[in-house]
Amino acid sequence: MSRRNRAPLSAWQKHLVDELRSLARDHPRDVRIAQQPQVGTDGDATLRLRLHTADIPHRPGGLELGDDEEFVVKIRPSLFAPPSAEVDHTRFLGFPHVLQGQRLCIYFDPSREWQPTAGMAGFLSRLWDWLTDAAGGAFDPSTAMYHAVGGVLHHADDTPTIVVREPGPPKRQQIARLVARSPHRYDLTYSTDHDGHRTPVFTLASDLPFGAASTFALFLTLLDDPRLDRAEGRPPQVAPQSPAFLTSLLASALRNPDGTEQYFVLAVPHPAGGPHHLLGGRLPATTADALRHLAKKHGTAVNLDPGIINADIPIEWCNMSDERREVTTRRDDSRPVNGFQGKTVHIWGCGGLGSWLAEFIARAGAGTITVCDPGIITGGLLVRQNYTEADIGQTKADALATRLRAISDDLTVTVAEGSVPDSAVSLAADLIIDATVSHSITTYLDTFAGEDRKALIAQVATDARTGSLGIANICAPGAVCTPSELDDQVGRSVVADGGLELYHPLWEDAAEGDELIPTRGCSVPTFHGSAADLAAVAATLVNMIGLHLQQAEAPVSGTHLIALPHAPAGPRHRFLPAASNTRT
Repeated sequence: MSRRNRAPLSAWQKHLVDELRSLARDHPRDVRIAQQPQVGTDGDATLRLRLHTADIPHRPGGLELGDDEEFVVKIRPSLFAPPSAEVDHTRFLGFPHVLQGQRLCIYFDPSREWQPTAGMAGFLSRLWDWLTDAAGGAFDPSTAMYHAVGGVLHHADDTPTIVVREPGPPKRQQIARLVARSPHRYDLTYSTDHDGHRTPVFTLASDLPFGAASTFALFLTLLDDPRLDRAEGRPPQVAPQSPAFLTSLLASALRNPDGTEQYFVLAVPHPAGGPHHLLGGRLPATTADALRHLAKKHGTAVNLDPGIINADIPIEWCNMSDERREVTTRRDDSRPVNGFQGKTVHIWGCGGLGSWLAEFIARAGAGTITVCDPGIITGGLLVRQNYTEADIGQTKADALATRLRAISDDLTVTVAEGSVPDSAVSLAADLIIDATVSHSITTYLDTFAGEDRKALIAQVATDARTGSLGIANICAPGAVCTPSELDDQVGRSVVADGGLELYHPLWEDAAEGDELIPTRGCSVPTFHGSAADLAAVAATLVNMIGLHLQQAEAPVSGTHLIALPHAPAGPRHRFLPAASNTRT
């Protein structure tokens, strides 16, 4: 191709190429442009770069490098995506952070690690660091991104997400069912109690370092030759897998309705060992119908040569939400809210604080939540309480229970009728949160002090003037003082302390203007405060309460006082322990 027919470099590409040429002139021994850039139909500028790597130290287990290594560098047309580097050989195949056998994972998180201002010098520095770490054996295969399947995410835009929470698969070939939860979500289960799309789960004998392809024919080829050894004149390292896979696929397709797609799940061994990586695929309905016709005519034990299959038949890969315990670390791991995991929690009062507390506790992994509030939702409450227009007219407890159930399938939510749940049920809970600001509820809780209770009691409230302060009185099991005694004790201490003047209003009668009348008529005065204020106060109090729940042996009683950043001047947090934390 003549130079005048080549697509021009973008301004950004020209800038980086000029930088690279300058670096090559200044460091001719270390950097050499082996082939000038050419712009492809995708707009990427591709060039060949040779680096002198003889001086990079090698350690056992590290990547073997030659004296010089050549890389294919692609420069995107805009600064928003970093350049990439790959090799055109298979010497790096199977090494951690080598994607699809040939592309180097230089930027683990480009949004944080790629700095356009550093330009080509920054890119070369990243590449050199990658080579140094690789040769030094510094990469951990267990943390390599999607390493079991070529190092890339397989996903088509219009496929559903498959949610996996059950452990497995225990056998090489197993039938599961995909249960549709919505048009964009299917749940995978091995239980025979569920109706759903029959789906084979097939455990592979090796990883797929070149990926799983996007066509059915090439995918079957990779099953039998995952490292493309035949192309190098070597025998494949695994026995043929496509016949067994096709038999399993045909058996499932035969039992699914005509005109429906056929799904399958692959369990791919991870090079570092441990649980298999799960990959879900879908064949179009026309292909699935052809498989059904084939199975009806010839049975399921059909030996199909991948070479005779239409090369254009696509595989539509699904997004996998793999939530198995053995492969998943919670994103809130090691945070104060971990104290709520698996706990039984009662929330009395589902208003400005309680409705937000409940959601945060549900997301923190509580096992059971009981909500109690007979109040009816009206439109004015939506300004700051955790409800929507569709909830108007329902009781707060019923509407909140529906919301909490939608957050987690693993959470059990019950609604207690009346003002409070049964006392025996409450005493057996791990935590009771009283967000009612009711004197009668406090009197009722005082009767629990002498009982043999498991429950930790937390009474929470905010201030009337701003809704930016928070208080949590914590009465641990076995505590000497009752909730009301604790509140009186800490109230006297706070009001007598000039350094805690910010919190005095929590124990003082509301001054004129501190409260507002939301509507005309017999409208109960209420406090000032927004959804942003109350959600923030509730979130902070949830963290404080979670810390007490983490004190499994001997939770401490006392009072947390907190203030949001925009509250008036004063300490943002103070914990005042109870005068005595245990009975003698």
